[in-house]
Amino acid sequence: MAKLKSEMEVACPCCHATLVIDLNLQRVISHKEPERGDKPELTEAGRILAEAQKRREALFEQSFEAEKTRDDALSKRFEEALRQAKQEPVTKPLRDFDLD
Repeated sequence: MAKLKSEMEVACPCCHATLVIDLNLQRVISHKEPERGDKPELTEAGRILAEAQKRREALFEQSFEAEKTRDDALSKRFEEALRQAKQEPVTKPLRDFDLD
């Protein structure tokens, strides 16, 4: 792309991308991101996908086990709340109308 006199090329201090700014339009007209150093190789794609699948399976198994024990935990909490409710005395609820 031919560079015009009104265009200026600037390096972004944050992400180190190259920005081309048109001074007449006062806008960025193009940008080019720098090459990443941690870019994965195409030959490693199978390994990366296998690792991601193992991670997903582990998360699913963990979620599945938590869901299986969830019913027991909820029933224990319900029994504890019921036992606590039986121990407390029954009182008439206080209404705002009664305060006047």
